[in-house]
Amino acid sequence: MAEEEKEEKEEQQEGGKKKSKMLMMIIIGVVVLILIIIGVVAVLLMGGDDEQNISNQSLQTTESSYTQKKKRRSSALEDSRKLSEIGILYPLDTFTVNLKSDAGRRYLKATISLELSGEELSLELDAKAPVLRDRIIRILTSKTLEEISSKKGKQKVSDQIMDTLNAIVSDGNVQGIYFTEFVIQ
Repeated sequence: MAEEEKEEKEEQQEGGKKKSKMLMMIIIGVVVLILIIIGVVAVLLMGGDDEQNISNQSLQTTESSYTQKKKRRSSALEDSRKLSEIGILYPLDTFTVNLKSDAGRRYLKATISLELSGEELSLELDAKAPVLRDRIIRILTSKTLEEISSKKGKQKVSDQIMDTLNAIVSDGNVQGIYFTEFVIQ
């Protein structure tokens, strides 16, 4: 009985040694793998460039990102000031028009709101709604995809619509055009 207990203890010790050896091999393998990965990343990052070029590039990147963030903040402040100064808005129904193209397969879906100089103008716009819609449709259908897909193009269309509508109305003027939906397909 005593011999059996000794044999069991020896087998347990041998099993424990095997497990600890296996664990040690796994740990060593993971460490070696991590070192290889670090080496590869270091070689790729250095890539033959000297440290000065890398530090200059990172400095330029930092400066340009700082400048861009500063511009975005000032633009956001200007936009928030403009939003607080917006006059009365007059929403128009959605316009779905074919764009001018050779194939004739492009169309624009746009919803527009007009910024008015005063409340009295909204009554005149109600009375002249069919004429306003006609003029806006004519302007939008005369544009190509290339003309309206850029920010400048949208601004040009907006200015053209505003000028046309201001020529029609007499009780005030349209101060701004806002596209609340602008889908080109």
